[in-house]
Amino acid sequence: MTTEHRAQVDQLLADYRRGREQLASVQRELAAVSCSADSPDGEVTATVGAHGELTDLVLADHAYRLRPAQLAELVVRTAREAARRAAERTARTLAPVLPSATDPEALVRGTADLRPEEITPPKPARRAPVDDDEDFEQRDWLDADAPVRRLR
Repeated sequence: MTTEHRAQVDQLLADYRRGREQLASVQRELAAVSCSADSPDGEVTATVGAHGELTDLVLADHAYRLRPAQLAELVVRTAREAARRAAERTARTLAPVLPSATDPEALVRGTADLRPEEITPPKPARRAPVDDDEDFEQRDWLDADAPVRRLR
């Protein structure tokens, strides 16, 4: 191997090692993402990880005075805000290692390079009506003379 080729190989290996270290660093930063949000009244504090998964939930002692539906809504709204913050932090962490044309926020949302019609789930197919003569699930097979019972 010539000296020139050896220098190119050494350069490629050095670039590869730098890239792997940068990737490992980003992975460590992503694993450490943890964002919290407090409800406006201070009743709820929600903490989430990089993917928006709830990792901690703190309810103030007086939060139990709220009606269950109000408390549930407050928890969901507060967790959603914490997840939004975590997504922003995740996007900022990923931005330096992404190609310049990539939107890190869209990537984190899962919408990068997709058109809205590609993201919208397909509508479920309509089921054909069941012909009563073909519907054997409603029959009592133990008593052949028993009338057919409908579960509707």
